[in-house]
Amino acid sequence: MLNRVSNLLRVRQPGYMQQPSDTVQLASARLVSPTADPPSASAPPPRHYRTLWISDIHLGTAGCQARYLLDFLKHNESDTLYLVGDIIDGWQLRRGWYWPRSHNDVVQKLLRKARKGTRVIYIPGNHDAMARQFMGLAFGDIEVADEVIHITADGRRFLVTHGDLFDGVMQHARWLAYLGDTGYTLILVLNRWFNGLRTRMGYPYWSLSQYIKHKVKNAVSFITAFEKVMTDEARQRQCNGVICGHIHKAEIRTLDGLLYCNDGDWVESLTALAETADGTLEIVHWTHCLDASSSPRKATVLEPA
Repeated sequence: MLNRVSNLLRVRQPGYMQQPSDTVQLASARLVSPTADPPSASAPPPRHYRTLWISDIHLGTAGCQARYLLDFLKHNESDTLYLVGDIIDGWQLRRGWYWPRSHNDVVQKLLRKARKGTRVIYIPGNHDAMARQFMGLAFGDIEVADEVIHITADGRRFLVTHGDLFDGVMQHARWLAYLGDTGYTLILVLNRWFNGLRTRMGYPYWSLSQYIKHKVKNAVSFITAFEKVMTDEARQRQCNGVICGHIHKAEIRTLDGLLYCNDGDWVESLTALAETADGTLEIVHWTHCLDASSSPRKATVLEPA
């Protein structure tokens, strides 16, 4: 399975990467200065951010909302783009190969952004842990790192990590995580059917699976504990906050004086975390899939930090 995924991407040695500046602290990398694409004459230019974070895309599963993500990537640009884990779902691909054209389009879109000047940093998670063996290499100009300290435009330090390494279930009861993943996959099938019906009726995307999950008391307790563990880790690293994924719940809130930020996912909430030019962090919700004649502004709802 790893060979089939690896063949989709071209691996280059780190010497091929451009020389960056000092905005992001990596083990052996710094930030490059991107060159923006000229805007199309027939369409409004994409919105440009200083930084974007996306995670939990789960390419290789039927629950992946690739069309929405492609639309988001088309209408939003950034100097730096973080892929914060679970980009490819190796767990599901081991059970059976599923890779439609739209999933390959997502990979190609990310590679194209990196090739055209966006700094793209890939931080693997639990579903794509096989990518951790490529630390220090690059997938077609996409850097691979275990974790990153990101410095915002206003000088704040944020630990960027997927979050699975701080999940007690993943670390001490992995069999339970696999069992839960099977049940979760079934919920996502229901969510896909439900939203297909809503689309035919003219309604926007709404996550039934996320609604069910966050109504379960144990899930709410787990999320609260996870947020506390993540902010405690950021404090130990002398950071102002943490940016992560893993639990599929977009959030920006202050916990014990530190900022907890989760960029959500692209199977349920369809969200990203964004940093504006002045360092403000906000959640971008992308629940409408646009066509060429639609205005991208109508599809973007921002939740400031």
